[in-house]
Amino acid sequence: MTKYFFTTPSEDEGPAGGGPLFFRYKIARGITVLKNAGAYTETRYPTNDDLLEAEKFYLGGHRTEIDQEEYNDLTSAGYSNYLETE
Repeated sequence: MTKYFFTTPSEDEGPAGGGPLFFRYKIARGITVLKNAGAYTETRYPTNDDLLEAEKFYLGGHRTEIDQEEYNDLTSAGYSNYLETE
């Protein structure tokens, strides 16, 4: 049986500051993906209300097992680079 996984997008971010070493140090920060009325949106800092109002949500920085229908919806929405099968 095929398993489907979605890993949320991320953005490499460095710490604030003007020192030359700050420009070299980067941390991947997850972006949360929300599904509302069949449409997907991204947010860096979701509120509890955002999560409660969402039809589905995928917290940034996580890999989540999904079903084939959601896999197809995410592919159609342009998230194919973040999908895996096993």
